[in-house]
Amino acid sequence: MRLTFLGATHEVTGSCFYLEACGRHILIDCGMEQGRDTFENQELPISAALVDAVLLTHAHIDHSGNLPLLYNRGFRGKIHATGATSALCDIMLRDSAHIQMAEAEWRNRKGKRAGGKAYVPIYDMEDAMGTVRMFVSHDYNEKFTLFDGIEVRFTDGGHLLGSASIEIWITEDEVTKKIVFSGDIGNINQPLINDPQYIREADYVVMESTYGDRNHDVPPDYVNTLTNIIQDTFDRGGNLVIPSFAIGRTQVLLYYIRKIKEDNLIKGHNNFSVYVDSPLAIEATHIYEKNMFGYFDKEAVELINAGINPIKFPGLKTTITSDESKAINDIDEPKIIISAAGMCDAGRIRHHLKHNLWREDSTILFVGHQAVGSLGRIILDGAPEVKLFGETISVNARICRLNGVSGHADRDGLLRWLGAFEKKPERVFVVHGDDRVVGIFTEYISKELGYNAYAPYSGTVVDLLRDVIVVEGQRIPVAKKVERDRVSTVFERLVEAGKRLAAVIQRNKGGANKDLAKFTNQIHALCDKWDR
Repeated sequence: MRLTFLGATHEVTGSCFYLEACGRHILIDCGMEQGRDTFENQELPISAALVDAVLLTHAHIDHSGNLPLLYNRGFRGKIHATGATSALCDIMLRDSAHIQMAEAEWRNRKGKRAGGKAYVPIYDMEDAMGTVRMFVSHDYNEKFTLFDGIEVRFTDGGHLLGSASIEIWITEDEVTKKIVFSGDIGNINQPLINDPQYIREADYVVMESTYGDRNHDVPPDYVNTLTNIIQDTFDRGGNLVIPSFAIGRTQVLLYYIRKIKEDNLIKGHNNFSVYVDSPLAIEATHIYEKNMFGYFDKEAVELINAGINPIKFPGLKTTITSDESKAINDIDEPKIIISAAGMCDAGRIRHHLKHNLWREDSTILFVGHQAVGSLGRIILDGAPEVKLFGETISVNARICRLNGVSGHADRDGLLRWLGAFEKKPERVFVVHGDDRVVGIFTEYISKELGYNAYAPYSGTVVDLLRDVIVVEGQRIPVAKKVERDRVSTVFERLVEAGKRLAAVIQRNKGGANKDLAKFTNQIHALCDKWDR
């Protein structure tokens, strides 16, 4: 019964944990690192083909984004998640594959002119589609047997539609230990989704600490604040452009705008149009509409029972094709444009910024975190001009930020979640925060609150039966990435295929002699073909 920490250790993204129990190999999350990469992460110590199952907390790419890479390397087990998470991953992983392939195409065009080596995406659409077929959906609070000796339950994490904390009961040598993975703990009082569900008992807790050093500002009156911004912008004859994350944030905005329209709060522009210009956001919104019951909070369900769709209203328009997207800016009347990506580094939002940043009558409203170095952060920090599509664009529009819109629990929220355990766990492992924040939060809950807390680095291995740290991970600053060429990357995939073959051979131990002989002949035939 061992737990190895691989990702999101002293960093915010790349969540991945490897659990060995009852002779099984299980991953909890398999996320992609995003933004600044600070420390080296240890690779999965076994072949991907030997992984028996994945338990997934939620659909965000920093928790799910490397699942197609795992599939690419030979994983063929089941991926267990809530129904809404499964549905969202269907679109998010396909979108991620599209991004990987588009980047590879761009790099190869550029590299060909410079005589560089070919670049291979880390995975492609075939890998994403294969991954999606491996999902198994579960309801909240449904306790199920994953394997003999291992039981699992998903509880509502309150972070995103379908997000969950994961409870795992493991019985080995007649000893049962319970480990809880928090996933991302949600902020309270968010529209549409429930507050985080608290868990009462655990032997070990692996918890996030994203905002472990601070509390959110006092939440503003979102409807009133947004109403004032819309009214001011429309009265000046401009457009309100909102860079928004496609999943979660866009649907919350639609919820508030529906309320504004329903209450006729905008004067003189009652029939204003709202454009959602993001195919991913549109697909995600459809998933929200299909998963209202069992995932939406009481207030949203009351609206549904009254015949009101909480995220749909007159004047809401969606654009799928590039031509439809471009046509939005040919419409003279004031309008709201919600488009991705949320940090403005890619996607259709850059097209709308090009057409609106220079206009003194328009407003750009940021509703999510803008990472250092992103175009959104540059604009928010007051840049007088930016470059878009090779053009220098003056920033004359009004720049605003809707504070307090966060899907993550703040420091007090994290402490409420942890404090709900009726008995202090044997140990709390603090992850999923940047290096400084992890240190601050771990020290506070240890020294001030009396928890046995530890902040592991990647590579840390814990014996859960004995509560002993077997291997301490190392603090290794990330080295400069070296681009991989096509030959080496494809050969790596071949090596992983060989590891999968070895795993399949082991799983056939004890099979019928006739079948094993046939399998052996097939392997020899394959080797004869390629042995040069």
